[in-house]
Parts: sequence; C-alpha cells; structure tokens
Amino acid sequence: MTAVSSPVVELVVGGLEPNAVVAVAREGSRVEISPQAMAAMAAARTLVDRAGDSPNPVYGVSTGFGLLATTRIEPDRRSDLQHALIRSHAAGMGNPVETEVVRAMMLLRARTLCMGFSGSRPEVARGLVDLLNAGITPVVPEHGSLGASGDLAPLAHMSLVLLGEGRAQLADGRTVEGSIALKEAGLTPLRLEVKDGLSLINGTDGMLGMLVLALADLAVLLPTAEIAAALSTEALLGTDRPFAADLHALRPHPGQVQSAANLRRLLQGSALLASHRDSPHLVQDPYSIRCAPQVVGAARDTVAFAGQVADRELVSAVDNPVVLPDGRLESTGNFHGEPLAFACDFLSIAAAEVASIAERRVDRLLDPARSSGLPPFLAVDAGVNSGLMIGQYTAAAIVAENRRLAAPASVDSIPTSGMQEDHVSMGWGAARKLRSVVTNLSRVVAVELLASARALELRAPLQASRADSAVAELVRRIGGGVGPDRFLSPELEAVAAAVRSGEVLGEAEAVVGELS
Repeated sequence: MTAVSSPVVELVVGGLEPNAVVAVAREGSRVEISPQAMAAMAAARTLVDRAGDSPNPVYGVSTGFGLLATTRIEPDRRSDLQHALIRSHAAGMGNPVETEVVRAMMLLRARTLCMGFSGSRPEVARGLVDLLNAGITPVVPEHGSLGASGDLAPLAHMSLVLLGEGRAQLADGRTVEGSIALKEAGLTPLRLEVKDGLSLINGTDGMLGMLVLALADLAVLLPTAEIAAALSTEALLGTDRPFAADLHALRPHPGQVQSAANLRRLLQGSALLASHRDSPHLVQDPYSIRCAPQVVGAARDTVAFAGQVADRELVSAVDNPVVLPDGRLESTGNFHGEPLAFACDFLSIAAAEVASIAERRVDRLLDPARSSGLPPFLAVDAGVNSGLMIGQYTAAAIVAENRRLAAPASVDSIPTSGMQEDHVSMGWGAARKLRSVVTNLSRVVAVELLASARALELRAPLQASRADSAVAELVRRIGGGVGPDRFLSPELEAVAAAVRSGEVLGEAEAVVGELS
C-alpha cells in the first residue's frame, strides 16, 4: 500500500490507498512502478507468450473479441488485432471527461497491470505512468461505457494516446494530437503486442476513479452539511436536546451517532440556544432540524458501505482473461461493474437526501410564518427588497434535479455485442450521475449557510456558539451579510467554493477540533 504522506505514489503488486488516487488525479503527484511490480508483469508475460503458442484458443490472445471470440487469429496478425481493438473501441461521443477522472482512470489501469495478472508487457504500464508524469491527459468523451466488459470506450480513448493517436490535453492547457503530445514530452509511441490492447481496456477504472473522488468530496461535504444544520438550528431558535447521546444510543446506527455528536460539539456553549432553552414556544422542532442526525447519519453509513466497495476494488485485479501463477489463462466476469454501480447509485440517493433536508431548512428560515420572528426572506425593507427569496428557488431547483439523478442507473441494461454481452451494469452512467449530485449538494449547503449566517446576524445581540459564530463570520466575509438586495449569484458561488474546498469545515474544526 502507498504511504499516506508520500509525495510519490508507487505502484506495487498489491493495491492503492484512496488518498493516493486523489493525489495523482487532483494534485499531480508523481507515479513510480516498483521493481516487484515490474518483475510480476514480466513473469505473467512469459505465461501469455507460452499460451499464444498453444493450438488451443485463448480469448483475446489467439481469438477475436465478444461475439468474435470463436474466430482464430493467426500469429502474424495478433499485434494488428490489438491495435484494431483500441481504434474500433474508441467510439465515444460527447463532451470530454474531466481531467481528474481521466488521470484517476490511467492510474488505476496501470495499478491493475502492475499486479501481474493481466499478462501485458511491462512497457504498457510504464507508458501510462509516463503520460501521468508528463501531465498528458487523453481526451475521453463522456458517452460510450455500459459498465461491463470494462469501461471499454473511455479506456480505448485513453489508450489511443499511447499509440500516438487520438487527442490529449497538455499541462499548459493545449489540446493536441496524440502524436504531438508524445513528441513534446520526448516519448515514443507504443507498439502493442499480444494481450496488450485487451488489458488496457478491460477494466472498471473509470467507474472506480469517479467513486473514489466522490467519496473524497463527501468526506468534506457531509460534516459541512452538519455545520449548516447547526447554524440553522440556532437561527430558527431550535433546541439541541434531540441530539443527546443517550437518545441516539437507543438507535445506534454508527453514522447517526457520529452526526449527533458533531452537532452537539458545534452547538456547545451557545448563548442563543440557552436564551430559550426552557421556552414553550416549540414542543418539538420540525423534522428538518430534529432529524438532521438521522438523515446525514444515514448518508454517512452509505459512504462507509461505498468506501468498503472502493477499498475492495483498489486491491482487485480486473481483467479478462487473467493469467494465474500456474500458467492458466482463464476467462472471468470480474470486469462487470455491478458492485460499483450499486455503490454509486446508493451514494447519489444519500447525497440527494442530505441536500433535500438542507433545502427544507432554507425554506423555513425565509418564511416569516415559521422562522420565529425573522423578517420575510431575511430581507431588509422586505417588499422593496426580496432578500434570499430566489436563493431558495435555486436550492429547490437543484433538489429537484438531484431527485431525477438519484434514479438508479444500475437497474437498466441494454444487451450488446450480438447478445454475448447480454447484461451490463450501467456503472459508468451511475458514476457520472453521482458526480453531478455531489456538486449539487455543495451548492444547496452553500445556500443554507448563506441564509443561516444572515439569520444569525439578525438574531444579534444573542450570540451563537463559538464554532457557529466563526463559520457565520466566514460566510458573511465571503458571501456578504444582511443588507439591501445585490447581485446574489456570485455570493452563492463563492460560498459553494468555500464548501467544496473544505474552508468552511476547517473554520469550524479550528474551534471544536476534527469532526467525526
């Protein structure tokens, strides 16, 4: 496993840590291949060469692909077969996939090859690592993967650049032909031999990369959603009593217990809560406040499940066929993306629900009939000014979009390849949707933070907890405070950027320590 603090990510015969994937995908960390991995790939390659000499058909070595698996390929055409495979499968369409996703996909494909079960030549993994270290990112269209037989089209577009074909984005932002990208980096186009091309595209690396990146984002967004809930609880004159530890011990879901503990820490020492702790104005807080730990906590448990799936995938050898140490080349179904598809679909549902309950708190903050004395829409001179009225519209529109995106992709399947591939996972689509839902969650949380920070300003001179006060001050500094109407969109976007970067989370943790 790669050390957490290492500035260089080393590919070994084992697996990768999720943080290593994020470091390469987002931070441009350098990648190296260990001597043990090079030796494992060389040993497996010897077995592939031996199988290629056998009169018995071996899928992808001496045969065609998919429905053409019964077509024998003569030895002098097998290199051509691998090149033709990459070119024909690079059939994607649509907008380019994000750089961080392609870099994650490249790293993860190289990782599988380095395990020594694929039988591709060591030069193939080295080629991917060279592209990463040179800052060359193949242009990969968004549409083309069904999430079974691997992310075929995306990985084929990735692989074209190794051949000096296709298109690539350089570190300076230019998009050029693959041949030019290699030449400027001093790299030589790769000539594929038996099994090399098949091993490049028969993996779930795009799906896995997007899942790992989403998990990293949610590790910031879920505690930030709890921070927003804490601010709203104070601004709405709620109570912290439902967050007591003994109450959550009665229903000990781990995520719920963690979420309630975070809310207690965030609200600790609040003069604002203390000012009405014994007031009969509310017998019970509304669900959007009282049940925040149950909703965000359930999302936390979903993240834990999806994290287990990602961890298993990060130590898996996903290819077909695979080369076993006893010399067998066996066909597998490990390229099927169902585990990843389920995890991504589940996370989309969880993230959508966290956004949904946050929007309900925004609506309550802006409604004078339910906000316990706050002005309509938190506006100064309401009527002339509309305050945050349309901010809530935006949050509602995003929540509605999330509900559409949360419909599972994994229950769909369209047979392909002449019915040879008669059930597919649609995991790539599930992962693409997940990225959108996660981004949307950050926007809804930003709307809640802006609203609750302004509401706390209007509660003065009553003071919120130290943590909530610090966050509210940060949000007002970034997005502005109470005042006449002004151009609202830039303020919302600025707060959303602070949510995604972890700046908001860091402000709270500077007061209460690291949140669970």
